[in-house]
Amino acid sequence: MKVTFLGTGTSQGIPIIGSTHPVCLSEDPKDKRLRVSIMVEWDQYRYIVDCGPDFRQQMLSVNCDRIDGILFTHEHADHTAGLDDIRPFFFRQGDIPVYAHERVLKALQRRFDYIFETNNKYPGAPSVIQNVIWNNQPFRLGNLDVIPINAMHNRLQVFGFRFGEFAYLTDVKTVEEEEMQKLSGLEVLVVNALREEAHHSHFNLEEALAFVERVKPKRAYFTHISHRLGFHAKVAKSLPENVFLAYDNLSISI
Repeated sequence: MKVTFLGTGTSQGIPIIGSTHPVCLSEDPKDKRLRVSIMVEWDQYRYIVDCGPDFRQQMLSVNCDRIDGILFTHEHADHTAGLDDIRPFFFRQGDIPVYAHERVLKALQRRFDYIFETNNKYPGAPSVIQNVIWNNQPFRLGNLDVIPINAMHNRLQVFGFRFGEFAYLTDVKTVEEEEMQKLSGLEVLVVNALREEAHHSHFNLEEALAFVERVKPKRAYFTHISHRLGFHAKVAKSLPENVFLAYDNLSISI
């Protein structure tokens, strides 16, 4: 299995428009972060988790010409706003499967009504195949059963996903013990680490490290990173030997 980090930034990305924060002014490419998303590939299958406002740019940067579907963690704009840019895939492949909580699908239907319209559809609009994800119900993608991980983003439910020995969770603040059991025996865990200071809806660095210690994967990568976490090079040196900061276009093998 191959995982590519398409974006590792928080909702505003890094640099933030108009910001003079030192990290936003950094010339290190690893300090420049698009909105958070990954591409997961195994055998002949290729799926995207979340398609935010940088989706088109991300697809071009990895020269992606085909996807088998998109999974959504939740409905916030930095995870969904790029849905219109599935059009090139739709024109080549036909309807694109999407997978999300029922609540998230309803939110997408409101925001992208022309995509979900079935009567008198506007010419050129893409179409999707809707698939509802239910907690505690694994679902099949290609030849793999994917396990949804239920978590809370402050008061909003979000889904993480386990693909075999790899699990991806972002925008997480709390995870109940019964959900933690779904994360045992991981080769690689990816989880959000927003900044050093506490935050009402995201793990900060201390909480992310504690979460890794609870899950005990062989390797862990942090994503959904704010400029307030600090410079990539400096933070990376401070982490345990099996914990890494992800960066845009990083690819890892599981």
